[in-house]
Amino acid sequence: MLAKRIIPCLDVRDGRVVKGVNFQNLTDAGDPVENAKFYDEQGADELVFLDITASHEKRKIILDVVARTANDVFMPLTVGGGIKTLDDIRDLLNSGCDKVSINTTAVQNPYFIREAAERFGSQCIVVAVDAKRVRDDMTYEPEEPWFNDEFLKDVMLDLSALTPFKWAISTHGGRKMRLIDAVKWAKKMEDLGAGEILLTSMDRDGTKDGYDVELTRTIAETVSIPVVASGGVGNLEHLREGLVEGKADAALAASIFHYREYTIREAKGYLKAQGVPVRL
Repeated sequence: MLAKRIIPCLDVRDGRVVKGVNFQNLTDAGDPVENAKFYDEQGADELVFLDITASHEKRKIILDVVARTANDVFMPLTVGGGIKTLDDIRDLLNSGCDKVSINTTAVQNPYFIREAAERFGSQCIVVAVDAKRVRDDMTYEPEEPWFNDEFLKDVMLDLSALTPFKWAISTHGGRKMRLIDAVKWAKKMEDLGAGEILLTSMDRDGTKDGYDVELTRTIAETVSIPVVASGGVGNLEHLREGLVEGKADAALAASIFHYREYTIREAKGYLKAQGVPVRL
């Protein structure tokens, strides 16, 4: 069995690490490069940077952060946030990251994932799927222009047959809901060339209540590419649940590592003691 990966995540705004609950009430959590060096020394398998203010004029800030990080650490680095063009991907890869994570642009133009995979290779194209459990009171953005596309239209969310285990896609940090079935979307992204799914439960993000295990397992059983579980880790048992019951290939966490509640070494030691294969 392949070793499971432990991946710290750094939300970066204006060159600083920030943390909040459900992407709200953000507070400063330190310098991203110093955080990255600490995680590298601790034995993290990978690192994710999410640039949460990736407007055009601020893109150069994250490029500088990526370049400085790549000079100091040796673990793979994934960067997401505001990626709109193939040039954005090229610039990030040239700055030293190994993979890019794409969300909103994929929703606006799913074929962008195919173009990116063909240009740069599936191994460096991650699709971020931000999913929320569907509720009767949810409001959704208008249908996407491509909903009539024969290849794509089967991902539309069927609101006439709601179950407790149905999830919709959200974008813009969970603020906008889309009429897209998260499970079908993940499979479609794989079909278009994505090499990995970064799956975040927006219901659990920042809550420390644990991963949405049903969501994680459902998508992990639907796709054949790796799934990274994200959203809700509050203790080491939550990591085990996401990797074992949730069948994820990797566990991503932020707060428990940022604030030194647990170290990467402690996390891996706990998982190994529970019979989960990890790299020590």
